[in-house]
Amino acid sequence: MRASERPVIRQLDDAAANRIAAGEVVERPASAVKELVENALDAGAGRIEIAYADGGKTLIRVSDDGCGMTAEDLPLALSRHATSKIDGSDLLNIHTFGFRGEALPSLGAVGRLTITSRVAEGEAVQIAVAGGAIGPVKPAALNRGTVVELRDLFYATPARLKFMRTDRAEAQAIADVIKRLAMAEPYVSFTLTDMSGEKQREILRVDGEQGELFDALSARLARVIGRQFVDNSVQIEAERDGVRLTGFAALPTYSRGAAVEQFLFVNGRPVRDKQLTGALRAAYMDFLSRERHPAACLFLSCDPEQVDCNVHPAKAEVRFREAGSVRGLIVTGLRHALANAGHRASSTVADATLGAMRPEAAPAPGQPPRIYQMDRPSMGAVRHAYQAQAPAFNEPAPSFDYAPSARAEPPPPPQAPELEARPLGAARAQVHENYIIAQTEHGMVIVDQHAAHERLVYEKLKAQMAQNGVPAQALLIPEIVELSPGDAALLLEHAEALMKLGLSIEPFGGSAVAVRETPAVLGEINAEAMLRDVLDELSDLGDSQLVQARIEAVLSRMACHGSIRSGRQMRADEMNALLRQMEATPHSGQCNHGRPTYVELRLSDIERLFGRT
Repeated sequence: MRASERPVIRQLDDAAANRIAAGEVVERPASAVKELVENALDAGAGRIEIAYADGGKTLIRVSDDGCGMTAEDLPLALSRHATSKIDGSDLLNIHTFGFRGEALPSLGAVGRLTITSRVAEGEAVQIAVAGGAIGPVKPAALNRGTVVELRDLFYATPARLKFMRTDRAEAQAIADVIKRLAMAEPYVSFTLTDMSGEKQREILRVDGEQGELFDALSARLARVIGRQFVDNSVQIEAERDGVRLTGFAALPTYSRGAAVEQFLFVNGRPVRDKQLTGALRAAYMDFLSRERHPAACLFLSCDPEQVDCNVHPAKAEVRFREAGSVRGLIVTGLRHALANAGHRASSTVADATLGAMRPEAAPAPGQPPRIYQMDRPSMGAVRHAYQAQAPAFNEPAPSFDYAPSARAEPPPPPQAPELEARPLGAARAQVHENYIIAQTEHGMVIVDQHAAHERLVYEKLKAQMAQNGVPAQALLIPEIVELSPGDAALLLEHAEALMKLGLSIEPFGGSAVAVRETPAVLGEINAEAMLRDVLDELSDLGDSQLVQARIEAVLSRMACHGSIRSGRQMRADEMNALLRQMEATPHSGQCNHGRPTYVELRLSDIERLFGRT
């Protein structure tokens, strides 16, 4: 290369540097909203109002009642890497959302930014910046806190506008950001308003909650995610090696078709970390099929020095010092909480059942409505009605041309009231040789006998294997698998954990690995294919549940073949014994594939179906 063609290194001016930084920090309008709201939270705001127009492309306004800024602070706030949140001596001991000092100068470089602020017992001041050009500080009118207004986002970099999605998609992304921050801060009030067009529309409004943390969090989640999530979830509280896990996790029968209700927070910061979501998925591995996804809102709290939140431009990912311990905490904490839920199944199952029972169609126009008698008959009226309906002895018995598919049990024994007080009640009938009808104090329960017994057998097999260990079968000739040096080292790091599952490996010179034993329950397997699948999980998630998943899949098939089959008639004592086992067995509310094993209908719901309420 000739000297005239040699590239020359140049120092970029501040405007260009800020626009480059904006490309990392401000990916879309929702990114700008996130940075501004996090600044408001770091300022100690108790109420934050967010307004946007046209998906945030033409207007974003964030108002708060935080501590505010002085006239001297405003120009500094628009300088790169100027912040009040850290002193630069320790980048690991971070207690705030922001710490880099890049957001405001980046936004000012690509849009028209105006900041109005007032500190307590001070005067309100304002500063404006457009395309990187900073104006002077001026007096302004404001009661308290700070108002940041961003107009014409990316007007200074028009090429970025071409990559924006529709206004509706950008508005949805803004709402998602605010919902996550509202979950992270249940004691702070949030208001989100769409200012597009002539009429403004309130998208979200949540007032600051009161009370203890779990009570406040439960109320906030009910407002943001929905009451159904809270009603069908279990409380999580666990701790290990200085890391605390709290939050709520939904029952397996409340699963979703996509990972849309998975919210993870680290030291109050919303994150989208694949290792944490992988741990969440692993915790539900034994309860959900591959196409279903768990719902959860989990908070990890630890010393800031145990986690590095400066590994992603948008701080969406984190890196733990002891990642394996954190993963284990999530898996064991969730599984323990779900086990304590026992036979409980989500109420959405009953809701879906009631929804499938269509009410009678409304009368045609001009036709009088049907009149229902809502009053309950007296006991005397019921007795006379039974006598009137009883067949005479000299009447011939009715004949049936088919075998009935339902069988009622004889009159209940004296202990029936005690059984009805149990969660799953007392068995009353069996229909279609597969479904048990049980009566409870407050309604009825319909049980899928095959699915329920399959889960009971499966849990028994797992308990036996946990007690006795996974039996291994020695290979007559060890299978040698050639790997890259990095893959071999990664696999051998987890050799001890794999041995507990019956998979014994050891180094075999160079980068080869010898497979000595495999889990006996899996029979004859392709050891090389299994090792490579395990490696894929280790590389992607830092841990592998593949061998355990395959063993449990075999146990699941064994449980399916060893359980009560559909079509088998059961006696009353057998049905009641099954119900009692379900009550005593963890996870019996769903089968091995995540489907419910029973449906509970409350008496009030049944009466509503028949127009009695």
